Amino acid sequence: ELISAAADTGSSPVPATRKASEKSEAFFIYIYEQKAFMNEFVVYILYSEKFHKTYTGFTSSIIERFNFHNKLGTKGHTLKFRPWTVIYVEFFNSKLEAMKREKYFKSGVSRERIQKIINNK
Repeated sequence: ELISAAADTGSSPVPATRKASEKSEAFFIYIYEQKAFMNEFVVYILYSEKFHKTYTGFTSSIIERFNFHNKLGTKGHTLKFRPWTVIYVEFFNSKLEAMKREKYFKSGVSRERIQKIINNK
């Protein structure tokens, strides 16, 4: 199942004129309301508009992981390219499935697809 940062929260879509942080906040409210993150693994793509960088990862706790990338982390690749916006997520029932999908997105094959996601956000 695909949910983007501009997902419809049941009332109205997140307007494109909102700041990236507001889009991410609306996304996490949607996730929380749907309880979609429970017992599932998530592959996510983050985008730094300021630096035009992407980061792909997987986790079983997307909200905590996003906070780590944007606020709590004190070392690592994502620290120097803050702020990050979630531009893509996929949910999986198994860790192995999520790891395979993350590997796909980190391969050169997926670069064009990620660029399309960025252009359509």
